[in-house]
Amino acid sequence: MTLRQAMSQDNIFREIDEELRSDRMRALWRRFAPYVIGAAVGVVVLVAVNEGWTWYHANNAAQSSDELYEAFDLIDGGDLAAAQTQLDTLVADGSGNYPTLAQFRKAGVMAKEGKLAEAVAAYDALANSQSNPRLRELALVLAGTLLVDGGTLADVESRVGSIAVEGSPLRNAAREALGLAQYKTGDFTAAQASFEAVINDPLTQSTVRNRMGYYLAQLLAQGAVAVEPEAAADAAATAIDDIVSDEAPAAEATAEDAPAETTEAVPAAQ
Repeated sequence: MTLRQAMSQDNIFREIDEELRSDRMRALWRRFAPYVIGAAVGVVVLVAVNEGWTWYHANNAAQSSDELYEAFDLIDGGDLAAAQTQLDTLVADGSGNYPTLAQFRKAGVMAKEGKLAEAVAAYDALANSQSNPRLRELALVLAGTLLVDGGTLADVESRVGSIAVEGSPLRNAAREALGLAQYKTGDFTAAQASFEAVINDPLTQSTVRNRMGYYLAQLLAQGAVAVEPEAAADAAATAIDDIVSDEAPAAEATAEDAPAETTEAVPAAQ
């Protein structure tokens, strides 16, 4: 066999091999093409569904936000009945976290209407249903603050006692509610300790610290405080100066200093 014949045979075998490979690829493609195409279509569908859901969720969240602010406007305008209806609708049909915010605001409206028992029950229900520990603590503090006037010391302690500790973001609001409830029952020593715990907290805002000093000044005026620590003396003196200058810190307190939608119980001289 000559070299030319050998090369010719090699070319023939190569062409046959390539044809066989091509036939195998076509057979494999015919076999697996539906799966490949199906997977590609599935990816496209998943992306489209995700984008559609994101748009739908964002659109609903924006609508829920508008509805919540409409309820706020109704409350500010004094139309509490219409506000309650708006909030009920948002609780039932709202998106995202807006139903929870609506429940908090609804309980606040109840308190504003003087329905303290219903408001406390609403806050308790929120506390029992929340997985977020901070929202749960907020509901308990708001309920405890309402119970300063409408409940017993045990009622307040059962809600804020575990929150009035170091490490809790709402510890000072809880301590204030606890101190006021203790004052109401005549336990002045415990009330003094609760107010001083707020004063001595380095993270306490100045307006809150002055308000605690105002409470201590009331205790001092009654003779209920026998021993006055230096920190309490400074805070009480500041509070008295503000009172004399018609700038009592209790009047300067903002929504950031105490739980929203609650009435502040200030110790009164007896």
